[in-house]
Amino acid sequence: MASFHGNQTTSSTTTLTHSPIYHSIILAGPRLKPLQQIHARIIITGLGRTRSLITKLLSFAYAAASPISYTRRLFFSIPKPDTFLFHSLITLTSKFSFPQESLLYYRRMLLANISSSNYIFSAVIKSSADLMAFSIGETIHCHVYICGYGLDAYVQAALVSFYAKSGRVMIARKVFDKMPDKTVVAWNSMISGYEQNGFGKEAIELFYLMQDLGVKPDSSTFVSLLSACAQVGAIGLGCWVHEYIARNCFDLNVVLGTALMNMYSRCGNVSKAREVFDSMEEKNIVAWTAMISGYGMHGHGSQAIELFNEMSFDGPRPNNVTFVAILSACAHAGLVDEGRQIFTTMKQEYGLVPSVEHQVCMVDMLGRAGHLNEAYQFVKNISPKEPAPAVWTAMLGACKMHKNFDLGVEVAEHLLSIEPENPGHYVMLSNIYALAGRMDRVEKVRNIMIRNRLKKEVGYSTIDVDHKVYLFSMGDKSHPKTNQIYLYLDELMSRCREAGYIPASESVMHEVEEEEREYALRYHSEKLAIAFGLLKTGPGVAIRIVKNLRMCEDCHTAIKYISIIANIEINVRDRLRFHHFKDGSCSCQDYW
Repeated sequence: MASFHGNQTTSSTTTLTHSPIYHSIILAGPRLKPLQQIHARIIITGLGRTRSLITKLLSFAYAAASPISYTRRLFFSIPKPDTFLFHSLITLTSKFSFPQESLLYYRRMLLANISSSNYIFSAVIKSSADLMAFSIGETIHCHVYICGYGLDAYVQAALVSFYAKSGRVMIARKVFDKMPDKTVVAWNSMISGYEQNGFGKEAIELFYLMQDLGVKPDSSTFVSLLSACAQVGAIGLGCWVHEYIARNCFDLNVVLGTALMNMYSRCGNVSKAREVFDSMEEKNIVAWTAMISGYGMHGHGSQAIELFNEMSFDGPRPNNVTFVAILSACAHAGLVDEGRQIFTTMKQEYGLVPSVEHQVCMVDMLGRAGHLNEAYQFVKNISPKEPAPAVWTAMLGACKMHKNFDLGVEVAEHLLSIEPENPGHYVMLSNIYALAGRMDRVEKVRNIMIRNRLKKEVGYSTIDVDHKVYLFSMGDKSHPKTNQIYLYLDELMSRCREAGYIPASESVMHEVEEEEREYALRYHSEKLAIAFGLLKTGPGVAIRIVKNLRMCEDCHTAIKYISIIANIEINVRDRLRFHHFKDGSCSCQDYW
């Protein structure tokens, strides 16, 4: 073997100087990275085509996230790649988040007529999901059956995750149900799939089934489960998970801790979320941002700013998401001056370019506070691109809130010109016309919706009672105790009227009679959920509701009265924020 420092043989020198990788190494000069230095020495010693060494070198290259051009040239320098090399590369590239490379090597493996394995299929299925290459994933699924791996536990778990990530939860569940032996990884994939696709209730039900069958959960199970609890407001189960984690001495790492903190924030207990945050030994930027967002969601703007300042001084550097969280907190709390200063700081001190989300926060903050002219000027000054529909939507919401109908109509009509298929814009324009007394325009807008078959998003509310989640929609009569719920709600609303409540009938369709409007308002989903909660829980037990849309003005007013009559605290999380009702007032101070 030639030494590293002595004269080289003629054949070694010829091989070296004709190697394309040699030329790239020479051109790199003193800028060589340690891995490339090792490679250079391998070539110099005449071992540049030794398969085992190149395989190991490629493994290190992907682990170190070396440039794709370098790793590909390294691979192509091997004359006849074998099974071990292909298997190593495919699993490594999938593991270290090089999905496109993983699929490239899989294709070359097929062309080389090399057989696959369960580990290979698991890796390339994951890579297909990471790339959202769903047609490729389906083709690989066919390969799985052809090669006889259709019942392999690892492959099936990967398929469950693949179909869940592609949004086809029903197919994922079919694959899951056909698994003869379900590992905890498979259960986690299915629970996570439900949660990530917005099926929090189904994720929780599957966890209960997992418990009934005696499958022991792990940290990954609880991360997905806590996210599902946060989604539907299942604080009872979330608290049980917290107790289980403590009782079984789980490591409260940053991922699990953040999921737990987020669950408490989104289920209405922001002080408990802060306790979890303070107890975490490791806090990354996601944890800090989640806590700031939790304060903002509950209208605690001052606490959010205090924590943001602490983060800026002694925590990780704030990123774009952090600034969205803090600007949103300022918007919900009416802290306009502070919000303006933070927005300036983001651009000047941190060098961040405002995204659509930051722009929406600024328009929302200015608009809520009644600075409509400043908000409108902010929108008009956005450049070089046309402001996104979300920015105009925030402006439209401000116009409706402050009853600036002329500007509201202008904004709504502009929104419809750039996003004509969004039914929410038509609904908002119709409401603005109605509030302005332009009933002819209301009818025209709604006729357009009917003609274009546009329907507004269906509202629903969930309530967690005894670790079980119940869902209600407007006028819902699917519950076994519907008659009892409706009778109780009728009685409750009558008592509210006696106490001074007046239905905000302008919140519903304006072409129906007053009595019909009141009937439509009475059976909104959150009112049905509250009536059910009062029937099922004991005196003094707080009621927690999650609403998928923004709460209407009438429900907001009615729940204030219900909190007095029933002498109970009611927490409602709508699409925008939390509302804590107690003794006839709301934590948002009618600023939402």
